[in-house]
Amino acid sequence: MTGLAGPRALTGTGVLTGVGVLARLALRRDRVLLPIWVYVIGILPVSFAVTFADLYPTAADRAEFARTSAGNATFMALYGPLSGSSLGELVVWRGGFIPVITGLISLLVVIRHTRTEEEAGRRELVGSTVVGRQAGLAAALVVTLAANLGLAVVTAAALSLRGLPVAGSVAAGLEYAAAGWIFAGVGAVAAQLTTSAGAARGIATVALAGSFAARVLGDHGGFTVPGGPGGSWEWLSWASPIGLVQRIGPYAATSGAERWWVLAVAAGLVAALVAAAVALSARRDLGAGLLPDRLGRAEAAPAFGSPLALTWRLHRGLLAGWLTGFALLGLVFGGVAAGVTDLVEDNPGLGDVFTRLGGRAGLIDAYLAAIMSILGMIAAGYAIQAVLRLRAEEAAGRAEPVLATAVSRPRWAASHLVFAALGPAAAMLLAGAVTGLVYGLTDGGVGRQTARGLGWAAAQLPAVALLAAIALALFGLLPRLWAMSWAVLAACLFIGLVGSGLNLSHWLLDLSPFTHTTHASGGSADPLPLASLCVLVLALAAVGLAGLRRRDIPTT
Repeated sequence: MTGLAGPRALTGTGVLTGVGVLARLALRRDRVLLPIWVYVIGILPVSFAVTFADLYPTAADRAEFARTSAGNATFMALYGPLSGSSLGELVVWRGGFIPVITGLISLLVVIRHTRTEEEAGRRELVGSTVVGRQAGLAAALVVTLAANLGLAVVTAAALSLRGLPVAGSVAAGLEYAAAGWIFAGVGAVAAQLTTSAGAARGIATVALAGSFAARVLGDHGGFTVPGGPGGSWEWLSWASPIGLVQRIGPYAATSGAERWWVLAVAAGLVAALVAAAVALSARRDLGAGLLPDRLGRAEAAPAFGSPLALTWRLHRGLLAGWLTGFALLGLVFGGVAAGVTDLVEDNPGLGDVFTRLGGRAGLIDAYLAAIMSILGMIAAGYAIQAVLRLRAEEAAGRAEPVLATAVSRPRWAASHLVFAALGPAAAMLLAGAVTGLVYGLTDGGVGRQTARGLGWAAAQLPAVALLAAIALALFGLLPRLWAMSWAVLAACLFIGLVGSGLNLSHWLLDLSPFTHTTHASGGSADPLPLASLCVLVLALAAVGLAGLRRRDIPTT
């Protein structure tokens, strides 16, 4: 604990000794996930550029789209204010959620290499060597900041090669990177507050959600890039890190130039957060947090006597958080549905496209298919996380005492798989029901639209279950490669969000199970793709459980 500082002080070890070694270790551990994250998010705006160029080929078309979309309250909530109609401005506006994604990934990476290491006991082991007290925190921040810088470079290069102005492309890349840098600092602060990595992730995620909510309220207060302050709530956008980085204004032709000075403000905020994290780290014991832990009961409840009851205690907080998040997403996406049809009414050219798809009903079907596919990929992340709780329990040494009792390995695994299967299903169905309900309130058919929303959500469940089964198969057969589960999800996200825009081959698009569930949705669709996915799920689950029964626990 604190006594570790004594020997290091006697040998002259500095607080940052070993940063380079620990940074290389972190890069080695994330050598698969970090490049995928940087590349996929970095080229994602290119797909928006391709889409806008195809749907709105002329400046007049883009101006008409901007006119009808700028005042749409739902679009403003999702993406932020639209300040102009140039292709670059439309691309950055459509990517308004990217700063949220980069912020989320950055805070998770920092917590993974700080608080998670302490919780698992590895930080204390490393600290017994010639390593400075702040080296672990510094290494995590260096790796995360460097990854975000790489993201900025990829984004700027990809958009520039697409023919967009270089200055605006650089500004767009730095906007995304600045959001990641800020929330890396937030994650570093949260990691000092609690003894649990899960609690630290919760605190940092709430801060991210609060920043997004503040941005939404501030944008509805009347802010526009060209005109400056205009509404009583506009200050909230500037106070929000998400709103702050968006004020850089890439491709801001209407205002004359990008707001480069916002980067200096963001850099100051990052420096303040890092300084706070370092100061808090110096005030606590290794392995402890600044917030006191809540004491548990002296004796376990009578019902707390089965693997399923233990698993419920482990998963209930995660389940509640995901259900709440999916309900809110359903609320937002259901409200967007009405705005989508308004765009068709104001754009005859776009209306002709969707008329060929089946008119208004065809447009809503296409919208619901796309939205539920995205929600399905998000739910797959929850399913993978729930399955990999098995790996976390094994790595922390908590699986062995459970298996030392009369509990068999399949029964132990099944208690976690119940939540890996039912949790994402409940989240998807809740999101589908809320989406249909909210849209039905505007459409006049609440019952019919709610049922349709449930149907579209249910169609994604086989693909969600397949990714969970892949994670289980890796855990059972190749537990050291468990991180490949996230790589598979990242590949599905890449195919789903970027594949069509980049005109990838059909066989590449078909590698994602969500391609098949989206096409198989609807009342008259062929059920064969869904049935095939279900067979694959059962086969991979059986393989994973068979491997778990035969291998060593813990893995050596």
